[in-house]
Amino acid sequence: MTFRTSPTTRTRASWAGGLALAAASALLLTGCVAGEDASTGAADAAGGAGSSDGEWSTDTLDIDFATYNPLSLVVKDQGYLEDALGDGVTVNWTQSAGSNKANELLRAGAVDVGSTAGSAALLARSNGSPIKTIDVYSQPEWSALVVPGDSTITDVEGLRGKTIAATTGTDPYFFLLQALDQAGLSASDVTIQNLQHADGRAALENGSVDAWSGLDPIMAASEAESGTKLLYRNVDFLSYGFLNATESFLEASPDVAQVVVDSYEKARAWALENPDETAAILAKAAAIDPAVATTVIDRTHLDIDPAPGADQRAVLDTVGPILVESGDVPSQDDVDAALDSLFDDSYATAASTS
Repeated sequence: MTFRTSPTTRTRASWAGGLALAAASALLLTGCVAGEDASTGAADAAGGAGSSDGEWSTDTLDIDFATYNPLSLVVKDQGYLEDALGDGVTVNWTQSAGSNKANELLRAGAVDVGSTAGSAALLARSNGSPIKTIDVYSQPEWSALVVPGDSTITDVEGLRGKTIAATTGTDPYFFLLQALDQAGLSASDVTIQNLQHADGRAALENGSVDAWSGLDPIMAASEAESGTKLLYRNVDFLSYGFLNATESFLEASPDVAQVVVDSYEKARAWALENPDETAAILAKAAAIDPAVATTVIDRTHLDIDPAPGADQRAVLDTVGPILVESGDVPSQDDVDAALDSLFDDSYATAASTS
């Protein structure tokens, strides 16, 4: 199995000049990536951040929250959406247990906006899911290969013939495939058990599998509570956190979509100013020790440009061939078409935190 080489150093875009992005400065930050099909959705949102006559294009907003997306927890905890939308829009929150579950919710129309890893968003779009990425919520080191504390496995090559738990369709799964490839192995050299993230942890700790491609905060909790250890880490094999919306929602309610992105950017500013409080919110939502939550926040980069663009495209250019090689997407043409249509940066470039 041969994949494109992952870049050795990923640019972390610094979000200079404050969190309130003017459209012109955001274009300078993100640049223009050919074929990314950034739409004018936010420009058509009739003022975007609010409705001058107190009426909105919809009376409900269905949105997810996830422990792997700390900004979603802040938005929910602080009531930003409810405050901005008022009594005219009912906000319905649904928890996503993983990127694969968020994709299922989006595909079924159960949520209008959902949180995934970038790789999972690309997978969904490549297979026909009508979603757009409207905000980048983090650049996390949220996955690694994990083994029991007493494991004799010392490197990725030692996983040959072993059983590994991973959640297919998520960043940890694609992280595993890249790690195996770099070590000269393929998926056929190991046995991959498709388990949801929490079940993967349980399988690792009860000895049902030899290794687990983990996801924070469950992974950090396993380290702290069960003494498991990280066998292999590589941030360059991980994609960004993507906030995705269904195309039907963006077409019908660009005004509310803008409020969602504005709320995320308000949450980003708050989280950067209040890391301890952010960790406390995560600890409560994930039912983990505050020290574990702090570890997760420390491994999560929030101070990034929220507009999907060149940095995210570069990562997905590497992930795309893996999706095809693994059989998760029929062809590279499907991947290329998805890459050319996935991003809508108009909401993030128009975002206001006021």
